[in-house]
Amino acid sequence: MRSPGIWVFEVTILTSSELSVRASSAIPSWRGEIREAIRDAGELCRRLGLPAELGDRAAAGEFSVFVPPSYLARIQPGKAADPLLRQVLPVAEETVRVEGFVADPVGDGAAMRQPGVLQKYTGRALLIVTGACAVHCRYCFRRHFPYDEAPHGVAEWEGALASIAADDSIREVILSGGDPLMLSDEQLEKLVKKIAAIPHIRRLRVHTRLPVMIPLRVTERLLAWLTGSRLASVMVIHANHAQELDGHVAESLKQLQQAGVMLLNQAVLLRGVNDTVDAQVALSERLIEVGVTPYYLHQLDRVAGAAHFEVPVAEGRRIVNEMRVRLSGYAVPRYVQEVPGELNKVVLA
Repeated sequence: MRSPGIWVFEVTILTSSELSVRASSAIPSWRGEIREAIRDAGELCRRLGLPAELGDRAAAGEFSVFVPPSYLARIQPGKAADPLLRQVLPVAEETVRVEGFVADPVGDGAAMRQPGVLQKYTGRALLIVTGACAVHCRYCFRRHFPYDEAPHGVAEWEGALASIAADDSIREVILSGGDPLMLSDEQLEKLVKKIAAIPHIRRLRVHTRLPVMIPLRVTERLLAWLTGSRLASVMVIHANHAQELDGHVAESLKQLQQAGVMLLNQAVLLRGVNDTVDAQVALSERLIEVGVTPYYLHQLDRVAGAAHFEVPVAEGRRIVNEMRVRLSGYAVPRYVQEVPGELNKVVLA
């Protein structure tokens, strides 16, 4: 048995190295946020001072809960109607089957030219690089997507890349998922190098919610692979409400902008979240403030489980037309709908 004196001496000797380890492990990281994400509807409600039964377990069983701490911090405690909470809280309405709301509302299955490769529009191909996301949005149009059938890892993407290389009409590759930024920078760097090696590809587009959900995901290495190839880089983020775009998010977007990345935003028109002129104007104004162009406002894709979010097109048109009165033209997104089989997004307003 150690004597008290020896025990104290050993602790003193170890303290400096332990402090170093603890200091480094205490530094926030995007992976840490993923590990600490809330995965239970009842816990989500308890953290916000709301009744646990507000979150529906049956709905969560069909599509799991996933909310990172940095996003949770932007939700107003005690407010069941908070616009950010509505996007992530499972509710009983999701389990109601509504005619016209289906598993594949945008025709992903028909557009699959090879496992992991979607091509709906001329000149562009979309790679499904992961099924993982940094948040589970309750209106997600790919909540029923067969991610297990898509390639996983650089080696498995070879067939998809060969398919793109064989078609010189493709000028742009879109990384999607899931959320492509859930992959490591090492994986993404390797993938982008392979894409850049295809002579006819000119642009790389990344569709991601991570800079909004977890701003720490914007790292020096991410900026390096995103801007380090010959390809023009475009990032399409996804914010639905001005409340999502706090100072931490603004800083992450500033880093991307200063690195030379074109930043666009796509939002979805959602009942109880952003279905007012004031909410849409506030979102557009905040996007412009943080250096992001409002790109698309999507009519809800009619995915099974999301019918309670739908806003009628006539109401959406009214909102966008009133936005044009209150905002400069560059601050008004195009109101669009994705219709399976169409050669482009259908512009509604």
